Amino acid sequence: MYPPRITVARARNLRRKLTLPEVLLWQALRGRKLGGARFRRQHPVGPYILDFYCETARLAVEVDGQGHDHPDQMRHDARRTAWLNARGISVYRLAARDVLGNPEGVVAAIRRRVGDQPPPALRGPPPPLGED
Repeated sequence: MYPPRITVARARNLRRKLTLPEVLLWQALRGRKLGGARFRRQHPVGPYILDFYCETARLAVEVDGQGHDHPDQMRHDARRTAWLNARGISVYRLAARDVLGNPEGVVAAIRRRVGDQPPPALRGPPPPLGED
């Protein structure tokens, strides 16, 4: 399912405006540093934008600030999580204060959820050998 164009545009904009906890977590996740798992930041899925997404593990990692403690936002987050779960994507929510206060622990918890990922598959078979 391709996301709406407006969602893709918002995701591009959000990539330029990461919060400090998101920046710190991105530094730990980028470049397959977590057991070979590839993460994307501000990744659009349907009408939603995921803070971080690992496609092979079907895992969304969300960094929640204080605004997520509000009852209306909590209801929205629950609907969003249910929508993602229905599509086979599990959601792992982290408090921003935990990312700032214990980055090593947060990364270790994500590593446990992702597990070791196999190396990326080849894009196609090798070319046939010429017969001489």
